[in-house]
Amino acid sequence: MRVTALAAHTPEAVRAALAARGWEAQPAWFAATGIQSFVVLIEEITETEREALVHWGTKSGADVLTGEGWALVAGAASRIAPLARYDRAPQELARLAPALGQLLAARAEPAQSWAIRGGEIPLDKPVIIGIINVTPDSFSDGGHLPTIEAAVAHGEKLTADGCRLIDVGGESTRPGAAPVPVKEEIARVVPVIAGLVKRGLGPVSVDTRKAEVARAALDAGGGAAVINDVSGLRFDAELANVAAAAQAGVILMHMRGTPATMDDLAQYAHVATEVAAELVAVAAKAEGEGIARERIVVDPGFGFAKTATHNFRLLDELATIVALGYPVAVGLSRKRFLGAATGRPVEDRDRATAVACALAWERGARLFRVHDVALTREALALASATTNPQ
Repeated sequence: MRVTALAAHTPEAVRAALAARGWEAQPAWFAATGIQSFVVLIEEITETEREALVHWGTKSGADVLTGEGWALVAGAASRIAPLARYDRAPQELARLAPALGQLLAARAEPAQSWAIRGGEIPLDKPVIIGIINVTPDSFSDGGHLPTIEAAVAHGEKLTADGCRLIDVGGESTRPGAAPVPVKEEIARVVPVIAGLVKRGLGPVSVDTRKAEVARAALDAGGGAAVINDVSGLRFDAELANVAAAAQAGVILMHMRGTPATMDDLAQYAHVATEVAAELVAVAAKAEGEGIARERIVVDPGFGFAKTATHNFRLLDELATIVALGYPVAVGLSRKRFLGAATGRPVEDRDRATAVACALAWERGARLFRVHDVALTREALALASATTNPQ
């Protein structure tokens, strides 16, 4: 008899073991995800529901930890899955089925593509979003691209280095940054977007919180295909209508307050679950205002209303955000918490950024917004090779 421990921190080792022993690809993947460990936190439950969970856990072999108004259930996904079925779950736990079913479906069949204006972006491999900041005061590269020609030339380099989306921003969102007037922001971003589109570079995203800026960017010489809103549609109520009408892709980021006030709002008891709850509310609002689900990407907002400790915990627990069922983008590039870990100044954090992106890929992120595309592409090529073997 021979006994071997499998490296089951992802489903891949189990899938590979089954495939090597004759299983077909799809059944092997579903079986691998089914037996992988799954931990779910259930909140706002009644005392009757809590008691029913404890009783169910005793019978099913799942671990159940509880407190007043909450329960934590742990076990193989296949063992927990019956709770998502009305015909198999205890009647007292009927309220749990829809939400748990959504989590399990997102886990087994994550989004394979992202619909943007005029097309879609496949998500089977890492999607690198290259940054063009046409601002004088961005935290790491303000003033580095002083002309339209310089910005477009930088877009050519980002594309050559391997980015699949170019994100153009005309307003700094660093901590403490002041708002930029709409006309000034439009004057910064629209000529650059038009220049990129004219050169056949892109698709292009506009990084803005403002409906009027987004509308101008969508109309600029063929236009932007994506709206990247750091406020998650909370700054300008009209922005959702603009995105829906244009059928643009949207990136909805988590942030509390504004760049000027966000540092004072970095208060969490459990950062990953609280960010997830706030993001799912933002995404539901977007869908309610006409933005199709397949056009939505969520971003947990590293560095926005979060301390270094919050950012490290959020990176480690990124699967909590992925479990919402939307593709996840991360903006880790040159952030302060990377400097806290490495001691490196802002201009020397691209290696740390690349490592952080590789960790985020392993935890389920699929889009990565960075300054140094070439270095990040190498790190992600290695990380994705371990989870998508040829």
